[in-house]
Amino acid sequence: MENADDAGVYRLRDDLAIIQTVDFFTPIVDDPYTFGRIAVTNALSDVYAMGGRPLTAMNIVCFPIGKMDISILREILRGGLDQMREAGVVLVGGHSVEDDEPKYGLSVTGVIHPDRVLSNRGALPGDRLILTKPLGSGIVSTAVKGGVAAPALQKRCIATMMELNRTAAELVAKRNDIHACTDITGFGLLGHAMEMIEGSPTGMKIYSAAIPYFEGVQELIETGIVPGGLIRNRKFREQQIEKGANCPGWIIDLLFDPQTSGGLFLSLPEAGAEELLAKMHQAGLSDAAIVGEVVSTPPGEIFIE
Repeated sequence: MENADDAGVYRLRDDLAIIQTVDFFTPIVDDPYTFGRIAVTNALSDVYAMGGRPLTAMNIVCFPIGKMDISILREILRGGLDQMREAGVVLVGGHSVEDDEPKYGLSVTGVIHPDRVLSNRGALPGDRLILTKPLGSGIVSTAVKGGVAAPALQKRCIATMMELNRTAAELVAKRNDIHACTDITGFGLLGHAMEMIEGSPTGMKIYSAAIPYFEGVQELIETGIVPGGLIRNRKFREQQIEKGANCPGWIIDLLFDPQTSGGLFLSLPEAGAEELLAKMHQAGLSDAAIVGEVVSTPPGEIFIE
């Protein structure tokens, strides 16, 4: 817990440990079935980020039974169950309470060999940083709520939020050179990147031109359509960030954007990063990109070039 890792790990025996995590939230899309799928994808991601394989899950449900039709809840759960089936996860139970607004998510249990656990700490100078999904889901969700998101942009963002990190995690699990791993969620890329280097003798350099993002997000940022979470993330971490002269101003907001069901963020040696990236592209993860590197100075800070 002292490293703010993505999930808890408990050793059962020398060759087996369990990974445990829990995550649930309010709807971020109008369609209940789609919301169910996104919520499950998001909850499973923390197990993938630790290097593990999710096995079982329990539903966490809050629902205003007196205010909303039960068919809405049925669709949320159907979407979640379909996504669990796609991930090879077995639903073994759950708990529900009546609440003023719907909320849905999972408690997830996965497995891993104790020697194969990935942490968000351990990045080394010279490592390259891979991001597996585009950024901007928080901004797009805000635009959707305001009725100003283009249909194509909304569709693309939803499809990405429903995309399991399973393929990326399976490629990572075959390697022995991953020094650190996390997934990009509510703190934005820069917030989670800072967790990787905080209290360590390393810093980071982020390549602004290499960042994958949803087409149309720049225009939304420049017109002031950003979530409140982005502003809070920026206020909390901006003193540890240095912007280079060639970095566009809107990129900083993008890098602080709170993501829902974001991609994996990996640190590994340069040669391995190039090899892994090629395999990710071959596996259909076309947005994956090398977006930066780990440096020795200044420690505990991130420079965005």
